[in-house]
Amino acid sequence: MEPRAAARGKRVGSPGATRIHIDGAARGNPGPAGVGILIMGPDGQVVERIHRSIGEATNNVAEYRALLLALERARELGCSEIEVYSDSELLVRQLQGRYQVKHPVLRVLHAKARDRIAGFRRFDITHVPREENVEADALANRGIQEAARPVRRGTRSDPGAPRSGGTG
Repeated sequence: MEPRAAARGKRVGSPGATRIHIDGAARGNPGPAGVGILIMGPDGQVVERIHRSIGEATNNVAEYRALLLALERARELGCSEIEVYSDSELLVRQLQGRYQVKHPVLRVLHAKARDRIAGFRRFDITHVPREENVEADALANRGIQEAARPVRRGTRSDPGAPRSGGTG
């Protein structure tokens, strides 16, 4: 089956949870940073691929920024039940309440995330090995590369577009 693209503002109308893979990356710590998000509908079809440069940030800040953007986009798509997958053990364990949030900047981002999460009927977050988050990682790195090309920041990739092709 071919993945389908979601038109801007299109709602994910199928019952069940929307799966979202997220990743944040920084070259240097801090350094140029980007976020990558892969949104899949309850039927397993790719709804949207997002990559964005976020300027200079640490890797942990980039991970939180990826989550915040994913939550915002899930809300815009009309999702009520979401499952988030991240290879950041710190992010996942902090949101599960298993790790404390000590850094002041992360505390602010964590509070914003908790506020956005409260708007969903169901929210689950799972830590996955990096090998299971390859596409979100590639999207985050693509976001970093955009810092060198300031024209077209924050684009959404057409799920059906070739890997080397343009963005939509």
